[in-house]
Amino acid sequence: MLSPEEQREIEAELPHYPTKQAVSIDAMKIVQKHRGWVSDEALEDIGKFLGMSTSDLDGVATFYNLIFRKPVGRHVVYICDSVSCWIMGATSISDRLTARCGARLGESTADGRFTLLPIVCLGACDHAPVMMVDDDLHLDLEPAKAEDILDRYK
Repeated sequence: MLSPEEQREIEAELPHYPTKQAVSIDAMKIVQKHRGWVSDEALEDIGKFLGMSTSDLDGVATFYNLIFRKPVGRHVVYICDSVSCWIMGATSISDRLTARCGARLGESTADGRFTLLPIVCLGACDHAPVMMVDDDLHLDLEPAKAEDILDRYK
């Protein structure tokens, strides 16, 4: 069941869209903000609220890579692997962070602190390599700097 707060936030988005179904991504992002991820049950609740099938919502969720369909860590670390970042050393950033965290890209740490995810582009190619932790963009990285950044997130 969607919480009253989730319902209010979704309803506040409705005037910005031509149909209820068009708010589906925002609805999933709202639920994810409150719950950390979007479960099958949450998709059913959103579907009932928006008049959509669960399978249609799942299709949108699996296409949109910022909707988490399984639990993630307290902090999500997006490591850019675009061409610009790759040329500037993103692989060494990924290698350092996966070794430090004991988790591969696409996995969460054993303590649930971080989930490491590759992402195609974070839009800061002039400051490559880059990564984003939650909503914080970190620029001009090198492996040691990237590792130090993780220490800020408890």
